[in-house]
Amino acid sequence: MRLHSISVRNFRRLKSIDLDFEEKETVFVGPNNSGKTSATAVMRSFLGNRDFKIHDFSVSSISAIDAYLNGEGENLPPIELDLWFKVDPEAVSFGRVFALATTLSTDFTEIGIRCALAVDDANELWRHYNIAFPVDQNGERKRSLSHFLDLEGNLKKHYSVQFSSLERTQNDSSATPLDPKDGKKILSSLIRVDFVDAQRNIDDENAARSNRLSEAFATYYRRNLEQAELADEAIAVIEQNNENLTSHYRQRFEPLMTMIGGLGLPSDNDRAMKVVSTLSSEDALRGNTELFYVDANTSHELPEAYNGLGFKNLVFMAIQIDHFYRQWLATEEDRPLCQVIFVEEPEVHLHAQVQQTFIRQMWDVLTEGRPDGESTPQLAITTHSSHILDTVDFSKIRYFRRKPVNDAQNGEAFHGTTVHSLGQFQPEPIDLGGEIVSPEAALSFLKKYLRLTHCDLFFSDAAILVEGSVEKLLLPRMIDFAAENLNKKYLTVLEVGGAYGMRFAGLLEFLEIPYLVITDIDSVDPANNRKNCIATAENAVSSNATLGYFFGENSVKALAAKTETEREQADGMRFISYQVPVSLNVEEQAHNFHGRTLEEAFVYENLDLFRNGALSIGIDLPDDPIELHQDVWKRIKSSTFKKTEFAMNVLAYEPPQQQDEEETDNDGNALLPWRVPQYIAEGLVWLDGQLSQNIVEE
Repeated sequence: MRLHSISVRNFRRLKSIDLDFEEKETVFVGPNNSGKTSATAVMRSFLGNRDFKIHDFSVSSISAIDAYLNGEGENLPPIELDLWFKVDPEAVSFGRVFALATTLSTDFTEIGIRCALAVDDANELWRHYNIAFPVDQNGERKRSLSHFLDLEGNLKKHYSVQFSSLERTQNDSSATPLDPKDGKKILSSLIRVDFVDAQRNIDDENAARSNRLSEAFATYYRRNLEQAELADEAIAVIEQNNENLTSHYRQRFEPLMTMIGGLGLPSDNDRAMKVVSTLSSEDALRGNTELFYVDANTSHELPEAYNGLGFKNLVFMAIQIDHFYRQWLATEEDRPLCQVIFVEEPEVHLHAQVQQTFIRQMWDVLTEGRPDGESTPQLAITTHSSHILDTVDFSKIRYFRRKPVNDAQNGEAFHGTTVHSLGQFQPEPIDLGGEIVSPEAALSFLKKYLRLTHCDLFFSDAAILVEGSVEKLLLPRMIDFAAENLNKKYLTVLEVGGAYGMRFAGLLEFLEIPYLVITDIDSVDPANNRKNCIATAENAVSSNATLGYFFGENSVKALAAKTETEREQADGMRFISYQVPVSLNVEEQAHNFHGRTLEEAFVYENLDLFRNGALSIGIDLPDDPIELHQDVWKRIKSSTFKKTEFAMNVLAYEPPQQQDEEETDNDGNALLPWRVPQYIAEGLVWLDGQLSQNIVEE
């Protein structure tokens, strides 16, 4: 039997989520404060030894508690955890499964149980609350009901865990209450959960923490290795040493005992004194054993604190995981039918290569010496490591996303979380002008790309898809100049070219990650074998597959006419930035310039720098606007133009400093070394606005 899925309601950020588990390992990823730890904490609270606190209720639930009036309105909301198990009828104890059957027609391949932290007696709770905080003469109370429940012992006094058996119905699930004692017993017979916490305290900041591995080895020995015959051997060794030490103490303390005897103590009527060694095998290992590292060449021994934190962290996790598994195997009576071990942030102190092999190493630990026919635990791993993700199959990733959640009762928005199982993601077929990319091919491409690029997409606030290396090189400075607040956000920049941007659309929208696409209009002449042409050419079309896919047309004029509103798509999740005509003053007259690529647009919008020689594309720029447009287009499309070198020169350029130079223009804006092309600036400002809006909503 294995844990198949859980549903959580009203616990912290987890207003209402569904989370499915893989047969072997399941990996929880997402930005900070997205609910990953809450998903493990709710399991520890219902299945472990952690006590609930009032602040474990979601914000909307606390609001409902405070709005509660005795005998009026909605009931007090509970915290609920539904657990669903996949059952192999041939391999489990039928009696335990049958205890959760609601009808004789129950499908025994899946069983469910609900745990709910709920109020025992709302009237009794209200009576105690009314005594503690009565209504004053103004008709108000000094403290809220949630504050009363936060006081020591009140939550445990008035709330308890209640159990129900679950059965799938056509649209939902039905619950049948269980006796609390029976429910607790059934639950403990079905599943055991263990936790390797993120705060493992294996650092060497103080002596109390520097021997954590020694303690771990001692605990492991006591609980897993101290079999009877081995214990007898240890006792025999210790007893022999006790005799030797007692003899040694008698010789060494004899002068002191003689001196004490000369004092008349003890008297003839008193008993004599004797120093005896009383070591026990248990005490010897627990308090008198330390872990040392031995140099293989010199046999020199180093204390535990002298080895690296990464190695200690890895060993500590291996010991704990193996210990939990052995404890489950050693359970002689009513052993739980399945075990789940949660490992939080294993990447702490581990370098990239070890992170990439961590999961495989832990499975080696679990399978080493496993008894024949015994199952292994399920691992649930929370991580911020893209290196760990590199080694995990796409389908095993569970993505936690911060998102404002609207409360159905009052319509207010609260901090919440959505969980997306990548195993359920299936791209739509992509039509590339008659060439169809199948869902299987699209998914295969995404898996390969994310693995090859060590993508940190799952930990970002937003994504920016860029055309190539030039955009990627210049983007950090463009953000500095056009949308500085984006520097405070967590962004993932994906270099996808002009032919693959649309392949990320389905995944990003499935994950609810806002994204900006920065691409080139790539004008070509349809009447001349679709050869590269200037963007202002008559009847020019775009060869950019991404633009054709997102807008359903490729006419450069039509694309140039798109408004900012039309370039915002996917319900505000996507913005498409590409070159559009800009009006510039040349020889004191306004002229329209339309770049075909980033480099072209950059030259047109920074003409003063190229005319005065501060930057160069390797040609002299003519004064005539039409000739200028033609010459810049020809130069940048030529095979001798080095785009990366161009980007590096732009990055290296800094304006000469003059003592009397003003740091701002007439409008008070900071003077910049160069201008960000308008189409990119618009996109960055849009993305900044989207993320700022999300912060306000959250």
